[in-house]
Amino acid sequence: MIAPLESKFQFVSRLNSDHTEQLWRMFQGESWSRGRKLPDVRRMVEHSDLIFAFCEPETGRLVAFARVLTDFVYKAAVFDVIVEKRHRSLGLGRLLLEAITSHPALLFVEHIELSCRDELVPFYRKWGFTPDSRKIRLLRRVQEQLLSRPTLAEKAS
Repeated sequence: MIAPLESKFQFVSRLNSDHTEQLWRMFQGESWSRGRKLPDVRRMVEHSDLIFAFCEPETGRLVAFARVLTDFVYKAAVFDVIVEKRHRSLGLGRLLLEAITSHPALLFVEHIELSCRDELVPFYRKWGFTPDSRKIRLLRRVQEQLLSRPTLAEKAS
């Protein structure tokens, strides 16, 4: 008998320092997250409301990750869904989405939202995610990273 996928990976809801560094390395392999800096990833993890991750039980190495920002009433936004390349097609994305959509703190949130590439829409539809039919558009303001901005004192000199 083949063991269920859930028993092959360990769920974690908090990342330790090693996990955060492993996440940063995973981000460097993706076009949408390449170039993120480790201190920024550490801060991102620290300020996320909910963390969903899976690790290899033998090594403790991070292999899948997602995070949620939420007010726990009206909105929850899923960000940074990522599965390590060599662990793709094993069902870890499915485990992440099942963990998110069944999390007790999110069960009564009015809207759970996420952004994804067009080719991933069929995957996310399995959990009820659909393009917004109310013609609401995602707008984005791109800013310089705060860590690279000169301080007020530096600007004055």
